[in-house]
Amino acid sequence: MKAMQLQQPKPVADDPLMLVDTAVPDFGPGQIRLKVSVCGVCHTDLHTVEGDLELPCLPITPGHEIVGVVEAVGESVTRHQVGDRVGVAWVNWTCGECDYCRRGQENLCPQARFTGLHADGGYAQYVVVDENFAYPLPPIFDDAHAAPLLCAGIVGYRSLRLSGIQPGERLGLYGFGASAHLVIQVARYWDCEVYVFTRSQAHRDHARELGAVWTGGAEDMPPELLDASVTFAPAGWIIPQALRHLRPGGTIAIKAIHMSPIPEMPYHLIYGERVVRSVANFTRYDAEAFLRLAGEIPIQTDVETFPLDEANDVLKQMKASQIRGAAVLEIRD
Repeated sequence: MKAMQLQQPKPVADDPLMLVDTAVPDFGPGQIRLKVSVCGVCHTDLHTVEGDLELPCLPITPGHEIVGVVEAVGESVTRHQVGDRVGVAWVNWTCGECDYCRRGQENLCPQARFTGLHADGGYAQYVVVDENFAYPLPPIFDDAHAAPLLCAGIVGYRSLRLSGIQPGERLGLYGFGASAHLVIQVARYWDCEVYVFTRSQAHRDHARELGAVWTGGAEDMPPELLDASVTFAPAGWIIPQALRHLRPGGTIAIKAIHMSPIPEMPYHLIYGERVVRSVANFTRYDAEAFLRLAGEIPIQTDVETFPLDEANDVLKQMKASQIRGAAVLEIRD
């Protein structure tokens, strides 16, 4: 099969991914093998190929917003059958036995494995996954428009929940890429006023199209203090700015798996019971709840599609904030 493989991390300017021919992966008991149709491109993929994340194994095939059809099933598989269309996301497996898993916090499982990091991902024609970590997709979405739901959407939804935002409140979004353009639609569905902070005029225009009541830069003061915020940009300097915009008692949820250092800041920015919290991965409950909600709204995903062998160029465009909405790789025979 064809796959875009990372053999050693390096800057995206140096084209770190190589198109290779490799064996179709084997599957075991409890696993399914998918014939991949599309795979979304996530900012985490950029952190992976550039080595911002510790890489437990090399070579590795990135990609964790995978849509495909079940092509084969292993022994004891009961959740899926050959021919089912499913999605595979970032969380690839959890132990189910540790304290975190038993508390319903499998996103914090110390033994967790992640798609495109510990296990080969969807920048390939086939992928294997545990049947419990593949999800039926709402039929309203075609493959390309379903792909961004599987990380940008799911982790964005968890971030929104952890921000504590309530219907009708004021929400700030810092950065406006693949995840934020989905999160804003959930927030508007909940009748929230949304304020978007981004450098890109094109992204500001996109946010307005999707219902933002105000747009500006992270340094700009919005007309009202915000009840909650979600930051998407992996830039630590944004956190003190976001705190300046937050009411006492509000929460900032940081949706970033990797981030530059948060600078020293005066205590008064966080005083008043303001909360800053990170968002780590997601649970299967988050995935199932968000995918149902996405179909009910229904969310409109803005996507740009590219052939698999252009993955390096797509990552360059992502790094330069040149993608409108989400990028999706089409995996062809």
